Amino acid sequence: ALCSSVWRHAEARISVSATAAAAVAQEPPKIHRVSLFAGDGIGPEITESVQRIFEAAKVPVEWEPYSIGAEAADRTGVLVSDEAIESVRRNKVALKGPMATPIGKGFRSLNLTLRKELGLFANVRPAKTLPGIKTNYEHVNTVVIRENTEGEYSGLEHEVVPGVVESLKIITRTASTRVAEYAFQYARQNGRAKVTAIH
Repeated sequence: ALCSSVWRHAEARISVSATAAAAVAQEPPKIHRVSLFAGDGIGPEITESVQRIFEAAKVPVEWEPYSIGAEAADRTGVLVSDEAIESVRRNKVALKGPMATPIGKGFRSLNLTLRKELGLFANVRPAKTLPGIKTNYEHVNTVVIRENTEGEYSGLEHEVVPGVVESLKIITRTASTRVAEYAFQYARQNGRAKVTAIH
């Protein structure tokens, strides 16, 4: 009787587990909303190719397209709309094609604008050689983390006299500390034993 009771209990647990697994399998995949900035020049061609790849791979993505950049500025007078910025803040991810900043019209660099508005202060660039691919350098495995909003990216320029432009390179303790802390956090999380500071 004891064996029979245990067996019935096991059968019930297996049945419940199978039912739960079937329910999970039938759940539709979570749709990821992604802000889409096609950009200028070859930008639309590039982003369209990425969209086709995602579609072929059946990645559950819902795109939120916004027109920003030189073309948008010509139509609306605004390089980046508040709605586009809010879309990225809400979705936490965006696909951006190459973009042009209108020259001589008083606009700040579009990339710099996005970095400032969204707090994208760290540019993370891994570089690693791959087995079987011959390159000039071997055994490369490094990550460059660059401060993205200050220094040359301060965006503060003015014409002193006709033909002479001055660009201000602003560096603050706050931004320097922030990117340094990010670099050490990245090193800890990715098992890297050394961080080199270049200023």
